[in-house]
Amino acid sequence: MNSATVQSTSNLRIRSLEPLVPPARLAALVPLDDAATRTIVGGRQAVERVLSGDDRRLMAIVGPCSIHDLDAARDYARRLQGLARRLEDRLLVIMRVYFEKPRTTVGWKGLINDPHLDDSFDVATGLRLARALLIEIAGQGLATATEFLEPITPQYIADTIVLGAIGARTTESPTHRQMASGLSMPVGFKNSTDGSLQAAIDAMQAARTPHSFLGIDGDGGTAVVSTTGNPWGVLMLRGGRSGSNYAPEIMHEARQRLEAAGLPARVIVDCSHANSGKDHTRQSVVWRDVLEQRLAGDGSIVGMMLESNIHPGSQPVQRDRAKLAYGVSITDGCIGWEETEQLLVEAHGRLG
Repeated sequence: MNSATVQSTSNLRIRSLEPLVPPARLAALVPLDDAATRTIVGGRQAVERVLSGDDRRLMAIVGPCSIHDLDAARDYARRLQGLARRLEDRLLVIMRVYFEKPRTTVGWKGLINDPHLDDSFDVATGLRLARALLIEIAGQGLATATEFLEPITPQYIADTIVLGAIGARTTESPTHRQMASGLSMPVGFKNSTDGSLQAAIDAMQAARTPHSFLGIDGDGGTAVVSTTGNPWGVLMLRGGRSGSNYAPEIMHEARQRLEAAGLPARVIVDCSHANSGKDHTRQSVVWRDVLEQRLAGDGSIVGMMLESNIHPGSQPVQRDRAKLAYGVSITDGCIGWEETEQLLVEAHGRLG
């Protein structure tokens, strides 16, 4: 086969290929320090104890829908870290630090993909900024959670994460199930966008199993990745096209399905997305309802998630950052800091 033939059939719709720094090189450039490592290791162990039932605290996973402003993210982390310490006897507080945004059609894909908000897709800078922020937050003593959307991304940031998530659009993906089987932290699996619980339960079973699949190694080379399986999976309920799925009867169904699959009956409820009807002002309604179920004796509820920012609501993406309001989401609407603090303090009091 001559080169002309290859050229006529290969990469016909590829505009460019830009090499990235290998994961090991980025880790050397932006290394974990001792303080961050202690937070990450201790946080993962704490989540595992909650999932096993050895720790009766309620997990509260709160933070912005997505990170776009590093200064605002640091501001939010400082506030949350102080609150987490105050409430740590009854709540295990983890900050949402989401960098990759799945889009139903098109839209801004998150800080890793487009850190400058201008469609320049400076992924190299996005990965460096994301890793540095995660290490900074961990160094302050605050655990972080994120969704893994691209299967290569974990090689760059997974060592900084306490709780991973596989989203509603990727729970059915064999690639993501295999990836989760090799992740070093507990992983939440969201029900699919149609509201199906079974897809997430199937994903949890698949991720507990050893797999071998194509991936990359620390030097960025293509490799066969062989995993041991990840026993620390948890079902995340986020509602679906038919509506919410946090009512007691659905909780009962979730427990039954998990037990029938031989899985621990542990559930985290996402108070946003379809559970709140995509209305951020209704997240508090979901939060209080689910908290009442927990207080009434439903021990399967081990955590809740809030989309929260410094200020409530959302705003359109602007290429000119000067036109963006500080501390306001550019993706899904969030509740503000004052309401977040109120809900966490209220839950702490009730759990006492």
